[in-house]
Amino acid sequence: MLITKSMNTLVEAHLNRLSRRKFLYAGAGVATVLGIGYLSKYYLPQRPQNTPPTVTPTETSPSPTPTRTQEPTRPEPATTGLPPNQHEIKAILRWNIDHPGIMSPNPKLDLESWKLKIEGEIRDPSTLIWKDFLNLPAIESISDFHCVESWSVRNCKWYGVQFKSLVDAAKPTGDAKYVFFSCADGYTTSLVLGDLLKDNVLLAYSLNDDPLEESLGGPMRLVVPNKYGYKSAMWIQKIRFTKTKELGFWESQGYSYTADVWEDDRFTR
Repeated sequence: MLITKSMNTLVEAHLNRLSRRKFLYAGAGVATVLGIGYLSKYYLPQRPQNTPPTVTPTETSPSPTPTRTQEPTRPEPATTGLPPNQHEIKAILRWNIDHPGIMSPNPKLDLESWKLKIEGEIRDPSTLIWKDFLNLPAIESISDFHCVESWSVRNCKWYGVQFKSLVDAAKPTGDAKYVFFSCADGYTTSLVLGDLLKDNVLLAYSLNDDPLEESLGGPMRLVVPNKYGYKSAMWIQKIRFTKTKELGFWESQGYSYTADVWEDDRFTR
């Protein structure tokens, strides 16, 4: 019994010594790890992080976040390139609203009774009703409008029948040299036939995507871009092909027959 107790006492003492030793070793290990961590944080070189550097924009460096550009828009009409002694305004002046007319009020034309008579030195005279006229081939044409009073409107978008299409259908004779226009308000004008055969000369019934309003010559008017506006007759009722030159309303009062905007050709010389 004494031997057994002695043996148990020795074993317990040995185990206690081992436990204290392991505890000391473990404590020393923890202290070592903590010490290395502290040194590495403050004294050892740090590994570069994966965060991109902050860029401060300068006059020569691009912005880190490019801004969206504005959607392209149609540029405003330029004020250069106008004929001599013309200035630009925003819209064509409306007859008897913005500008006095030849007569007042404006003619009021009913489309149900509207007619266009085509006669004179031609092989195929005709009278068109509104439905017939709308059935003719039509195009869009953008041009500037110039008034003899020195104002111009840029980039007018007209839609209508090319005058040369009407000429092809009418089949002028060899004697036809001029064309005389008669209008519902009593106005008249005349042009050389050759001047009416250009692609941008229209019998227009729409302006800037809207039906041509009464105060601008609606339902249909002549548009001759390279002539002053008094040649672009409104409310046309009759087109007559002639052998000789006949003077219209303003031409008989001293205004130029040729009316070339690029020649500043306003008055008879």
